[in-house]
Amino acid sequence: MAVYALTGFSLVSLLSFGYLSWDWMKPSLVADVATDPMEKSLPPAFARPPHIIFILTDDQGYHDVGYHGSDIQTPTLDRLAAEGVKLENYYIQPICTPSRSQLITGRYQIHTGLQHSIIRPRQPNCLPLDQVTLPQKLQEAGYSTHMVGKWHLGFYKKECLPTRRGFDTFLGSLTGNVDYYTYDNCDGPGVCGYDLHEGEDVAWDQSGKYSTFLYAQRVSKILASHSPKEPIFIYVAFQAVHTPLQSPKEYIYRYRSMGNVARRKYAAMVTCMDEAVKNITWALKKYGYYDNSVIVFSTDNGGQTFSGGSNWPLRGRKGTYWEGGVRGIGFVHSPLIKRKRRTSWALVHITDWYPTLVSLARGNLSNVPDLDGYNVWPAISEGKESPRTEILHNIDPLYNHAKYGSLEDGFGIWNTAVQASIRVGEWKLLTGDPGYSDWIPPQTLTNFPGSWWNLERLTDGLRKSVWLFNITADPYERYDLSDQRPDVVRTLLTRLVHYNRTAIPVRYPAENPRAHPDFNGGAWGPWASEDDGEDWEGGREPLKSRNKKKKCKICKLRSFFRKLNTRLMSNRI
Repeated sequence: MAVYALTGFSLVSLLSFGYLSWDWMKPSLVADVATDPMEKSLPPAFARPPHIIFILTDDQGYHDVGYHGSDIQTPTLDRLAAEGVKLENYYIQPICTPSRSQLITGRYQIHTGLQHSIIRPRQPNCLPLDQVTLPQKLQEAGYSTHMVGKWHLGFYKKECLPTRRGFDTFLGSLTGNVDYYTYDNCDGPGVCGYDLHEGEDVAWDQSGKYSTFLYAQRVSKILASHSPKEPIFIYVAFQAVHTPLQSPKEYIYRYRSMGNVARRKYAAMVTCMDEAVKNITWALKKYGYYDNSVIVFSTDNGGQTFSGGSNWPLRGRKGTYWEGGVRGIGFVHSPLIKRKRRTSWALVHITDWYPTLVSLARGNLSNVPDLDGYNVWPAISEGKESPRTEILHNIDPLYNHAKYGSLEDGFGIWNTAVQASIRVGEWKLLTGDPGYSDWIPPQTLTNFPGSWWNLERLTDGLRKSVWLFNITADPYERYDLSDQRPDVVRTLLTRLVHYNRTAIPVRYPAENPRAHPDFNGGAWGPWASEDDGEDWEGGREPLKSRNKKKKCKICKLRSFFRKLNTRLMSNRI
């Protein structure tokens, strides 16, 4: 895999913007903000609906935060988590689009048709338009709603865009990954385009700014222009730390002793993101929001181990249903929490944020029945028992069927060749092909201590399609109990059958050539008419090979001038 490291910013420019100098712990940052005299007579907690800041990072591994024993420096995340509530029984989805769709809708993938893979740039597909989204519910409750960062929930027509799905403002990318400086994204050879948008327009003028810094700056600008007396919801979906592995060189220098180059660049990106979170927290204090705020931090899926991420000591990686793919980093930091500075083992899933945050906002959930999420605020704030007792990790009927699975192996009620996973109480079941199954030690280690990894690599080829683990007693999934406890296997298979009966058809249309950025001014963006149906298949014929080569040369030339402009601008600063 090619790895790029465009620096873009000098240390002087970072200092001039205050990135390295802000201290959000200064008491004076809150003291100079005027307080409404009427508020003194109200209860200190929930006198008004709280400001909600939801921070989502991309591809950050379970091991890649300081308080999980990482070699990566994350002082801000460590402090925020220590002063709030760490969620150590928190689950997400194994890849990007599924986690984001479940956060925004409060529903499992099987109930939105997005149970297979991700939404790709050229697919006529997006989050179903009949879904009432989290920001829409918060708008109903009187909130100002803003999104900064990565969308990845489809954009083939304008109705799919963030500003049509509940956000008052949007600055970010629509596709799954872009260059951190130039915002170019290629979906195959010669299929490249620019992807940074302001509202519904292409933000050409922002090219050259490192996205992690750009997004933190935008959050600060939003807070500065809004009144802390009015509730606000900001969804910050950092591009970091997804590939390409790019970071300002000042951050890479901190990890120069790391032998693994990918890990070194990845660590720099994590620390850079940590400082961006610090700046957001500083802005909350400076502009008077902090005392009535709730900050939620979550990863979107497990770390990608061959791109520097680490999920150690969990099994698996991004894209798998092993714990390394679905157990996330999560915490809540808020002055409104009743029992702070603790670790919660309450079972929480990413779908739970929808009803939890709408309830905190005093919104109405009566017109969004059949949510798969639960209000877990009492479990987080007061230490009460979680209302959640099980999680459907997913059922994907389109994923490659396991070679050795069968209906017979599933007691005649479930075809174990189908990729699926569910947790009920302390038990976790996987069927089909769960994905890459090794335990991967942190990449900074040259020798692996122990035999689990070697043993798994030797036994990985066994003819299996069913695994069962007591995930409470065995969180690292070392001991498969499927043969010893067929009764539990059958019970969990029955739950899979139950969920599968409620699933809607998979939405995974073929790619359409009309989506090519060359047909859309060189940028990724909506390309279908608003009158076209959601399964629109129209479009022009694919580009001729001769035109592809010509366009590719133009794209390269445009990219060269963008990079040149970036370096000139950074030197000017």
